[in-house]
Parts: sequence; C-alpha cells; structure tokens
Amino acid sequence: MTQTVQHHPRTTRSATALPRILAPSGRGGLRDHLARHGSLPHASGAELLDAVEQSGLTGRGGAGFPTGRKWRAVAGGPGPRVVVGNASEGEPASSKDHVLLTTNPHLVLDGLQVAARAVGASRVALYAEPDVDTWDVLGSALAERDDDRVVELVAARHAFIAGEESAVVDAISGGAGLPRAKPPRVFERGVDGRPTLVQNVETLAHAALVARYGPAWFRGLGTPDEPGSMLTTVHGGAGDPGARTVAEVEIGTPLGALVDLTGIQAVLLGGYHGTWLPVEVARTVRLSRASLGEAGGALGAGVVVPLPAAACGLVETARVLVYLAAQSAGQCGPCLNGLPRIALVAEALAEGRAVPRDMADLRRWGDLVVRRGACAHPDGTVRFLASALAVFEREVQRHLAGRCSATDGRPVLDVGRP
Repeated sequence: MTQTVQHHPRTTRSATALPRILAPSGRGGLRDHLARHGSLPHASGAELLDAVEQSGLTGRGGAGFPTGRKWRAVAGGPGPRVVVGNASEGEPASSKDHVLLTTNPHLVLDGLQVAARAVGASRVALYAEPDVDTWDVLGSALAERDDDRVVELVAARHAFIAGEESAVVDAISGGAGLPRAKPPRVFERGVDGRPTLVQNVETLAHAALVARYGPAWFRGLGTPDEPGSMLTTVHGGAGDPGARTVAEVEIGTPLGALVDLTGIQAVLLGGYHGTWLPVEVARTVRLSRASLGEAGGALGAGVVVPLPAAACGLVETARVLVYLAAQSAGQCGPCLNGLPRIALVAEALAEGRAVPRDMADLRRWGDLVVRRGACAHPDGTVRFLASALAVFEREVQRHLAGRCSATDGRPVLDVGRP
C-alpha cells in the first residue's frame, strides 16, 4: 500500500489510511494541523514511554532501533536531559526529512514535545540543514506555537556524516560536527555532557501520532513484528533516472508495488551505506527488515534507487565511493587512508584500468577498515562496495577485460552539491 503526498492527501484517521505523516496540513498552519489531529493529550512521561514502547515504533533514520527502549535509556539518566530532532539528511539520495519538515512541520514539533515530556528533557533542539525553504517553514511554524519547551533551531553542517548522532551532539555542543569516539554513548553523555536523545524527525512525527491515537492504532499498519508505515525516497526507473518521489508506505509492502522494475537490472536499497540487490531478488522482497535481511539487504533510511539495464553499476558505485571517501571526518586510519585507496581502485575498475590483483586488494582493504573506525562510515562504505562486487560480478569481469556493457552514460546516483 503506497501513497504519495503530492497527489492523494486524505483526511481520515482510520488505521489503513495513508499518508499518516505526510498529510500536507503544515502548509495550512497550526490551525489546520489541530483541526486534523487535535491537541496533544495531557499524558505523563511514563504514559508516553509506555505508549511508544507498546507501539513497536522503531527509528526511521536508518538503524531501526526500538524507539521505546532508546527513550527509556535517556529517561533513566541523570538530569538535566536534552532532546534533539535530527533532520540533517546528509544522504544525497534521500529527501524524506526535507519533505516531511516542509509539508508537516507541526507534527515534527509535536513529536519533539512528546519526546521531551517522556524523557524529562529541559532542552529541545531541531538540527536541520539551513536551506531557505526549510528554514522559512520552520520559522513560521515555531512562531505559531506556545509550547512548554522552546525548540532551538540549529543549522546542520552539510556533510554525509553530519547526521551520525555523536556528530549531531558535537555540533550542538559548539564543536565541528564530527563523530566522537564511543563510549560514552550520547544517551549517557551527549549535548554539553548531558544524557541526550537524538531522534530522526520521521520517528518523532510517528511518535506524535502514537501519543494521540495509541499503540493499537499505530499497529493497524505493517506487520506484527514491524508495525506502522515509513517514508521512502523512490528514484525514477528506466524512463527518468533523475526523478525522485517521497512516498509513505506500509511496512511489508512488496518492493514491486512501490517501484516499476521493468527494464531494471538491480535496485539500491538503504542509500549509500546500503546494498545493491539484483532485480530477480528485488521482485521477491518486501519493505521490511526481516524480508530484506533474508535477501542480504536493509531498509536504511528508505532510499530506493532502481538501476536501468542500460547503466553501469560499477560506474555508479565508483562515483559514490569517491564521494564517500571525501565525506569522511578524517579522524581515523580507516577513513583517512583506507577509504581513499578503495575509491581509487574502484574508479580504476569502472574505467577499465584495473587488473585482477586489484580485486584482491579491494577485498583485503575492506576487511581491514571494518569495525575499526571512530564511527560506522567505513563499515557502511565497504558494505555498499561488497554488494556491488557481488551483484555486478559479470560486469567486473568485463571491466577487467577493458569492456563495459552500458549503453547510457547518464548518472543515476546523485552525489549532491560539493
């Protein structure tokens, strides 16, 4: 079941109605938002924690960690505590957080208030890239509200790793916005040394509706083990590789119901720390962590990019690897030395300059950087590369022989602005 916000807004509150969080009520302001959803309930922090935990809501930023458990960890720490809404969205292939903030900002702001009450936070911040559209919408929305806790709007650094939770904490604490060594985790010592909840804005929007309608309502969509809906950024297929649409889908939806797989050779799922799946597998999977896990994929932040049959998966992968190497924090050996070397060899392979021994180097270097970085950036980058070498194995052999099967050189994967 899918629904794009651009074409089919609905106003019903039934469990099966979509969209839930992409309803464009934000454009009409706070009055329209309250007419649709009503005010937040006067529930205690303990009641809100119970509701979120019972709903089965998991993080929608990529990790998929149980939200209730994450909130309880922060609530159990010493005060004062901090809540941060994370909308940095440094992933060039994702647009979901931007669309959510600019079409339904009040639902996100509601979610921040719910989270702050649940964990007992005295400080609340919203961390987002300062593009003009987002900043204007958020500024207007904040001016309309009279919340118990004032929300600070903090400009995010434009970088792929800017959304890593310790990097978010570092930026809001006045640092450069780079990942920190762990432990301690941010729920133990985050912004200014306080226990901090860093939560993706989509998760907060879902939590705001759970607070209003209850766990059973939220579980009216999805699967028993993975309830609810999720936002996806779906890129164009064979007809227009550059197009993208943000859609809200029920978890468990067949991938083939979301995207046309005609004329497609593979699908990238989860973004640039995600994995490629061959089209034969893509036709069989559903948008759930369980289904994709069995197929060797992951939901990540909901990015879905079909690769046309006329494109070259190795060329696309190499361009992203060069981008990812340049996007590292440069704080540890795996990022400072490992990723650039991997990117150079991947680029040589894409250009037909690699030799067979280079493939052994790629795999060996990948093994050397995994689980050795200050953050998970090297791990995600190597996972992306490994899936490409497996899915495009035949193309690897062609490129080692100096050939390429692609007939269309138009870029498919976007590496964003410099």
